[in-house]
Amino acid sequence: MGFEETIRKIFFRKPKIELEGGADGSKPAVPEKVSVRCEKCRQILLSSELDANMKVCPKCGYHFKIGARERLAALADDGEFVEMFSEVVTPVDADFPGYSDKLEKARAESGETEGAIVGVLRLSGMYVAVFAMDHRFMMGSMGYAVGERITRIFEYATLHRYPVVGFALSGGARMQEGITSLMQMAKTSAAVGKHNDAGLLYVPVLTNPTTGGVSASFAFLGDIILAEPDALIGFAGPRVIEQTIRQKLPAGFQRAEFLQQKGYVDLIVKRTEMKTKLGEILALHTGGAENGGENRQ
Repeated sequence: MGFEETIRKIFFRKPKIELEGGADGSKPAVPEKVSVRCEKCRQILLSSELDANMKVCPKCGYHFKIGARERLAALADDGEFVEMFSEVVTPVDADFPGYSDKLEKARAESGETEGAIVGVLRLSGMYVAVFAMDHRFMMGSMGYAVGERITRIFEYATLHRYPVVGFALSGGARMQEGITSLMQMAKTSAAVGKHNDAGLLYVPVLTNPTTGGVSASFAFLGDIILAEPDALIGFAGPRVIEQTIRQKLPAGFQRAEFLQQKGYVDLIVKRTEMKTKLGEILALHTGGAENGGENRQ
């Protein structure tokens, strides 16, 4: 056997795939994805390493998108979270052509019934009302159900005198619902206002992306506004703005760091440090669990 043929057999042979099922081998056993490429630094990362670091690239600090339940589980003491208002959903017989199909597809792919999850959990021993928006459900777009769930959790928090922590993520209003989706901006803002009038704390966390009607309503109405590093935050996207004003935008425009410089964001917090920082903020406001932070009713 010649040298070239030997090298070809060693380095270019097809990987062996174990087959399971019938004798015809109709079901190949495909191994789970063990690595992923970082979208920012382009480095190859082990999936297990990325998961252990809360989906933050250990090489460059890029924050991958994560699901709403992952965020809340990482925030809650012992991972315990009580979900509320899950019965509020968008009717599948919506009038907009193809909308019902999109809803069913989003529900099948995400495993969620809507683009926001709300409820109550304990953070550093304190009861907190929370919401988190999920990018897997139509990019967290805000329609009736998302707005209603967030409104109800603010009303519940006002009644029980709980602080609210919310993870905003959205591509904007859900165009398929027309004026109904735009009405959620006013509705959620009114609920935040009543919560604020009661002297209660609201801390929104702006994640990538937070845009459209969400950024123009409840996302920016907090007492202390946090953001994840490099999150895209704004109303219209940078490409739309450039096409409108016919000018090139400055580097980093609409990113969390740029908004912090301009005073729109108070603090940028890494995901791996989020629970600790939120615990500190809540303790300063409530006096901690020992001094009424639990605020049971």
